[in-house]
Amino acid sequence: MEQSFPYLTAELPGIGGVIKEEPEDFHVAEISLYLPEGAGEHLYVEIEKRGITTLEAVRRLSRELQVSERDIGYAGMKDARGVTRQTVSIPRVAPERVLALELPGVRVLSAMRHRNKLKLGHLAGNRFRIRVREAAADAAARAEAVLAVLGARGMPNFFGVQRYGAQGNSHLIGRALLAGDYRGAVDALVGDPAAVRDERWRAAIEAYRRGDLAASIAAFPGHCRTEREVLQRLAKHPDGWERAFRAVHPRLQKLYLSACQSELFDRVVAARLATIDRVEAGDLAWKHDNGACFLVEDEAAEAPRAARFEISPTGPLFGARMKLPAGRQLALEESVLAGAGLTLASFDLPGSRWLEGERRPLRVPVGEVRVTADPQGLVIEFGLPRGAYATSVLREVMKTDFLG
Repeated sequence: MEQSFPYLTAELPGIGGVIKEEPEDFHVAEISLYLPEGAGEHLYVEIEKRGITTLEAVRRLSRELQVSERDIGYAGMKDARGVTRQTVSIPRVAPERVLALELPGVRVLSAMRHRNKLKLGHLAGNRFRIRVREAAADAAARAEAVLAVLGARGMPNFFGVQRYGAQGNSHLIGRALLAGDYRGAVDALVGDPAAVRDERWRAAIEAYRRGDLAASIAAFPGHCRTEREVLQRLAKHPDGWERAFRAVHPRLQKLYLSACQSELFDRVVAARLATIDRVEAGDLAWKHDNGACFLVEDEAAEAPRAARFEISPTGPLFGARMKLPAGRQLALEESVLAGAGLTLASFDLPGSRWLEGERRPLRVPVGEVRVTADPQGLVIEFGLPRGAYATSVLREVMKTDFLG
């Protein structure tokens, strides 16, 4: 990343420590938006997965049940880390057949019928149980003090470093695309040798920077398929930067653009950190009960609602049709865009890359907090609404952006 964002609880010490790649150290459970009705053609199946992504779990269910992956619904995407409980919907299968499944990495917990396919976003939130190892001696007291502030003021709704890819460069690729700078997009895609540990990967990046495309292509590790394909096109057509970048899958291009939106939003969160629990005139306020937004005209009149956590200020996921705030808030968002060399018109891209934009709350509530110690470390439990990241809680508690 280009910058390190500040902490809301900077005056409180962190617990330090590490989160290791042990499945039992990281538990996530979806909080359902609604329960299945008990009738209908779709089977709502609660699964527990370990060490695999949601998409891989769907693939395994699809193969075993002979159901198209496209027909299987899920409310949220979960990565491969730790132990995750979530619900998927599967059409036209018997509960007994699903309950009898034995799949590597997937355990079926329950199955009940419902009328509709489960769709992305159809969840209230997630509950986390995370163990921090090698923390400070007084870690429990430190964690409780930080979590008390987050409970009262809200958690800064940062996307955070995990949004920007292994090299922390995804948003830079997206920014170059928005600016129409395809050479800059290729440069950012290949990345920075200082950002990688793998010697072969680093050598590939250094060769590219020297202009030796053949050596770079040969050196890139197997997982860097996209980089190799882009450079192979560039080797055939020197200076054909846009043509070369078209080797990147459109879905991946969209992810880079989304990462840029996320990083710009994070900049606004950082700028508003001191007043994150207050709404001001010109704000577009977020109603936590239904996600609607409205323009704040009388901040004194709305202050009690913000204090009760009914409403919060919002920031931009910039796009061509995003609703704009007013006054100082509009000036702040315009300055963030200008600092990145972009305008709202930059997001009016052709075809599938077009970005409409939306508002996102600058803070979210942290619920049902519990801190306990066990022989392996400090266990922290909390709930977050959908779209919020546990890493944003952990960075405040641990006072670090590195969670590996």
